[in-house]
Amino acid sequence: MNQQENYISLSQFCESCGIEKSFIQTLNDHGLIETVLIEQQDYIAYDDIGRLEKFVRFHYEMEINVEGIEAISNLLERIENLQTEVQDLKRKLDLYKGLV
Repeated sequence: MNQQENYISLSQFCESCGIEKSFIQTLNDHGLIETVLIEQQDYIAYDDIGRLEKFVRFHYEMEINVEGIEAISNLLERIENLQTEVQDLKRKLDLYKGLV
């Protein structure tokens, strides 16, 4: 299996979106996106594309800086975790109601 099958090159992604590589590198430096070096070229996992596209919209369409993107990302992650926790608690409550 080719190691590149699960990745898109950073150059190709930036060219198709019309964005600067330095923006992606800044996201990587802040731990928001992970790039992988394969055969002397940077790649992004296909699984991260949706998240990356969201960050691109935040920055280029809404003019949010990387620090703002980082704060938004952390808040969205916390909301997602809380939603999962609420769903788990609802399931437990339904189970408890069924026993009573």
